[in-house]
This record gives sequence, structure tokens and C-alpha cells, in this order.
Amino acid sequence: MTRKILTCDDEKPIVRLLQVNFERQGYEVVVAYNGAECLEKVASEKPDLIVLDVMMPGMSGFEVLEKLKSNPETNSIPVIMLTARAQDVDVLRGWQSGVELYLTKPFNPMELIAFVKRIFSMENAQADEKRYTI
Repeated sequence: MTRKILTCDDEKPIVRLLQVNFERQGYEVVVAYNGAECLEKVASEKPDLIVLDVMMPGMSGFEVLEKLKSNPETNSIPVIMLTARAQDVDVLRGWQSGVELYLTKPFNPMELIAFVKRIFSMENAQADEKRYTI
């Protein structure tokens, strides 16, 4: 089963960098360039994981995250915040909002991929555990 990752960032070079690196790892990649488009793609594409920027025009990544986590249909989708916002208050807000990882720019794409693989392997382990529990 190919995992689907939605990347949402208003900086097209960042989106392209993520897309190329994720596709090289065998993931299917869907892209969005703002918060509203991200929510539309979540509804239509049903991604397995979202990489989300904080600072975007119109709707911030935190607002998108709040909508995702308050919706029973989307609240279990793992979210990685990838942002230039490195202040303690922003990092804390990300963790308190339920992100799996808060990664600041500039970032190492291989580190991000390692975290994505870890998230997916933990999900697989939990699914296996549920399958064998009576």
C-alpha cells in the first residue's frame, strides 16, 4: 500500500523539495499552497500524513491544524509542522495542538523522511497489535 502525503506550504520551492524527496521514497504526494486548499485536499484525497507550514496567506497552519483536530474524520491524521517559526511559544502551541513533529526551517529533508518513516512504522505496529488482540 502506497502512503499518501499532503504537503502544504506557500513557498513553491519548499513544496517541490518535499515532493521530490517523498516521491523518491515511494510515497504518493499531493500538494497545496494555502490553508483553504489544504483542507479541500484533505477532504478529497484522504492523505495518510500532512506536512504543514505555519505562515501562509489567508489561513495559518495553526488554524488548519485546529480544524483538522476538531473534525472526527480528520483528527487522527498525523501532522508535521514545517515552519520558520522557531519561537518557544510557537513550538509549544504546535505540540499542544497535537502535531507529531514540529520541525523548523532550514531543515534536513532526510531527517524529515526519517520521522515520516517512524510515524508510519508506529502506525503499522499499532494496527498489527489491534489485529492480534482478542
